[in-house]
Amino acid sequence: MPTHLLSKLSIFLIILTFPDFLPPTQSIFCPLIAWGLERDFGRDGQDGNSGRTGKSGRNGDSQTISADGESVNLELSGEDGQDAEDGDDGDDAFCGRQPQDVERNLRAANGGDGGRGGNGGKGGDGGSLTVYYSNPADLRKILVRANGGEGGRAGRGGNAGYGCECRRERWEVKTCTGTPGSPDYKCKNRTFNCTDGRDGSRGSNGSDGSKGRLGSLTLINRKEPLAEDTPTLKVAMSELKDRVFQLSKNKWDIRTGATSLLAPGSVINNEYREFDRRLESAFQLVWNEPQPISSLSNEKVSINLEDNEQIKVDLPKDVWVKGEELQQNNLTKFVVSNAIRQSDATKLQLAEFAGSGSNLKLSLVDLGGKSDLVSTQFSIKYLSTPSDARFNRFNVSISDFRTRYEGKVPAELVSRQKNRFTINIGKLPISAEYLQTGIPVDIEIVANRSLGSRTADQKINYQGEIAR
Repeated sequence: MPTHLLSKLSIFLIILTFPDFLPPTQSIFCPLIAWGLERDFGRDGQDGNSGRTGKSGRNGDSQTISADGESVNLELSGEDGQDAEDGDDGDDAFCGRQPQDVERNLRAANGGDGGRGGNGGKGGDGGSLTVYYSNPADLRKILVRANGGEGGRAGRGGNAGYGCECRRERWEVKTCTGTPGSPDYKCKNRTFNCTDGRDGSRGSNGSDGSKGRLGSLTLINRKEPLAEDTPTLKVAMSELKDRVFQLSKNKWDIRTGATSLLAPGSVINNEYREFDRRLESAFQLVWNEPQPISSLSNEKVSINLEDNEQIKVDLPKDVWVKGEELQQNNLTKFVVSNAIRQSDATKLQLAEFAGSGSNLKLSLVDLGGKSDLVSTQFSIKYLSTPSDARFNRFNVSISDFRTRYEGKVPAELVSRQKNRFTINIGKLPISAEYLQTGIPVDIEIVANRSLGSRTADQKINYQGEIAR
C-alpha cells in the first residue's frame, strides 16, 4: 500500500476514535471531507443530577396500657417526612468556534436537561394504642395524640442548559473537478446549512410526600393479657390422618367513635376494634379411604379457624375427596370415605363411533377406572357438512361445517357399563339428513366430572365421517 494512503488512513482512524482532538479549522479536514466524514461542532451540555428523595418520617411508638383511673398523657405521633432536594441545573453546551466553509451541514451542540426534583419523604404513621380496662369511665382519663406526620416538600426541577447557536446559518462552497484550462474542468457551487442546538428540557418537579395515617385504638375489656392466636396451621397431608389439631383466635368487633371514648383533645383514628371473645376449636381427619393418604399427595394443607367458628381445610387442588363432616362439641371431624387424584378423573378416551341415523352412537372408556365414584355429565357440540349427494368428502373445509346441535346430553341418552359410557347421538334433536352415512362430522364432547366439591371438564374430539 502506498505510504501517503497509509498516512491518510491512520489519521482517519485517529479522528474516529478521538473526535474531540480535531481542530475546528485545520487542513486535516481536507482528506476527511473527501471521505464523507461529518461531525457536529461543540460539545453537548451535561444533564443535571436528580434531587435526593426526602427521608420518610419515623412511625409513632405503639403502647399497651391498663386504665386504672389515673390520668395518662401519651404522644404517639409519627415524625414528619424530610424535604427533598432540588434537581441540579443542566449545563450549557460548550460551543467553541463554528468551522468555516466546510463541505457538510453542521448541527450545533445541545444544552443539558435539568435534573428531576426529588420526592418528599412520607410522613410517619401514628402509633397504635392498646388499652386493657374494666371501667369505661377510666378511658376518659387517657389523652393520646397519634397524628400522622406531615409529608416532606417536593424538590423543584433543575433549569435547562442553553444550546449553541450558529454564527453562520448558510454558506456556499465552490467545488471544481478536472484540470484548469482543459475541457473537463468544471466548477459548481454547493450550499450547506447549520442548525442551532436545542436548549435542554427543564427537570420535572418531584411529588410531595404523603401524610402519615392516624394511629389506631384497640380496647380489651378485661385485665388478663390475651393468649396468642393460632388460627391457621399448615401441615403435610400425610400428617393429617387421625391427629387432632387445636386452633384458636381472638375475635374482634370493629366500631366507630374512638375519640368520644378518650379524653377531650385526643387525636386518633375514629374507627377502633374491641375484643369480643376467644374462639377455640379442634380438627381431626378420619381417613377411611383404602389407599394410603401419602400416596395421593404430600403437599402442605391449610387448616383455618373462621370467625363463624367453622373449620376450613384447603386440600391440594389435585386431590378430590368425598366424605362427611361431624361436629362433636368443639371438635370438627371430617370422615373421608373416598379420595382420588384429579388426573384419574379425567382419563376418558374415545372408544367407538358407529351406526347411523337414530342408531348413531359414540362410546367413551374411562381409563382411570373411577366412574363408580365420580359423577359425570356430558355436553356435546355436533357439526356436519350439508347432506348433498354430490358433496365431495375429499374436499372438505372448515367453512363447510355447520352446528346442528349444541347443549347438554339428557341423562336418558347416556348408558354406562362399568367404565364405558355410550351416548346415543341419534336420539338428539338433530335432523335425520345430518345423521346419514358418508356425512363428514366434527364432534366435541365435554365431560364434566365431579366428586364432592371438586369438578373438572375434559374435552374429547372426533372428526371423520359417519361410516357407510
